[in-house]
Amino acid sequence: MRTKVALVTGAAAGIGAACAKRLAADGIAIGVLDVDAARCAGTVAAITAAGGRAIALGADISDRAAVRAALARLRDAFGPVTIVVNNAGITGFVPFEELTDEQWDRMYAVNVKGTFIVTQEVLPDMKAARWGRVVNISSSSAQTGSVHMAHYSSSKGAIISLTRTLAQELGPLGITVNNIPPGSVMNTLMSEAARQRAGSRMESLLAALPVRRQGEPEDIANACAWLCAEASGYVTGQTIGVNGGRVVS
Repeated sequence: MRTKVALVTGAAAGIGAACAKRLAADGIAIGVLDVDAARCAGTVAAITAAGGRAIALGADISDRAAVRAALARLRDAFGPVTIVVNNAGITGFVPFEELTDEQWDRMYAVNVKGTFIVTQEVLPDMKAARWGRVVNISSSSAQTGSVHMAHYSSSKGAIISLTRTLAQELGPLGITVNNIPPGSVMNTLMSEAARQRAGSRMESLLAALPVRRQGEPEDIANACAWLCAEASGYVTGQTIGVNGGRVVS
């Protein structure tokens, strides 16, 4: 049986890196993509050291030409891409009244348009295979709202709606589409100011969580691996909350 190939975006560190490593452990060849290919070296090295297959790719996911070029390299290396983990994104804390047009547009360009572009560009491979897995990483902030994060939480809410729509549209083609809204997993790509602001609220947040701990990237990766597996073929259009009980559905 031919090795499956996955593209994991935002995979230089954090949740993306954990998802890439976990899928590689299942025998999937990985395109490790981040805005700069050089940043992906650590993830690729970890995968290859464990006996897996991976290639570093660089692209701004909001740039369709760059995404196409990265996918061409991935296909040349490993073959058609039938799994995509849309993890790449940006975040930020800005009071609503202070948000600029530029901040709003950039957030949506990466978090929403980027997810749209990557999924659309991978779709032909999935259609040809009559099999595919799309896992979108959204955010629990999209479910609850979050102070000073109107641009971020609303962009991640769009990802949840996109997931539901694509699940219905692509299901007849053998493609499942689901999303994971992580809870309190510290994002390694946050600015230092954002870390400090998030950290100031973390103690009280963790005390209120049923599991009483902060999430690890591997917690998200484990759920992602299941959604990408053959065993989850009857699961689509779902929001799989990996959040320690922050949001209970």
